[in-house]
Amino acid sequence: MSRVIAIVNQKGGVGKTTTGVNLAAGLAAARRRTLLVDLDPQGNATMGSGVDKRALAATVYQVLLGERRLSEVRVRSERGGYDLIPSNRELAGAEVEMVGLERRETRLKEALSGISGDYDFILIDCPPALNLLTVNALAAAQAVMIPMQCEYYALEGLSDLVQTIRKVRGRLNPALEIEGLLRTMYDPRNTLARQVSAQLLEHFGAKVYRTVIPRNVRLAEAPSHGLPAFALDPRSKGAEAYLALAGELLNRSATWQD
Repeated sequence: MSRVIAIVNQKGGVGKTTTGVNLAAGLAAARRRTLLVDLDPQGNATMGSGVDKRALAATVYQVLLGERRLSEVRVRSERGGYDLIPSNRELAGAEVEMVGLERRETRLKEALSGISGDYDFILIDCPPALNLLTVNALAAAQAVMIPMQCEYYALEGLSDLVQTIRKVRGRLNPALEIEGLLRTMYDPRNTLARQVSAQLLEHFGAKVYRTVIPRNVRLAEAPSHGLPAFALDPRSKGAEAYLALAGELLNRSATWQD
């Protein structure tokens, strides 16, 4: 059975998509069958995986509306080594169209059930909002990964997100847990970053990943090439950090399976 992880933070620009693409590539490099689901209407994970979002015949949008199966829309990220459920701006209208549908919060979960045996890991890149798309991801996932910058407002947003996770756990998905908090764009020279990092460790302990994602030029450049950082420059600090994160996730998953 696959491990389904939703990558969530309602704040934009914290590295959700960068994490989804590069962690998927890291897990694929470790010979794990990996699927990345782009649930963001911006389609950045799709483009970052080397797939042209403008040329797609069908996306996750049609899946959520019940018009296609996931197996019909998935494509391959050749350079990333993983499969992708793509997205584009069509998805922006899905939330309105899903309001009147039955089981609107669990449509992604139902769709994933048909292919979960094909993968070791399924990563869901969520939009920067706590909306119906994100609720679908949380209902489908077993765990939540929260990328966040170590800055003041991040702590306030984290509190709101934890409350949302509790509500979803109570209403839709009792098995949902926080897989871990990932410190992204981290600069150890920044005093505030070090202070916020210390607070995270104090409050969340082992839930905070040991791996820290640094600010890195290659991570910023890779999406413009349609590549994970590992494929663009495997020796870059960003690529090495996400490979380390993949290793840490695999170690945690081994404990979870035991």
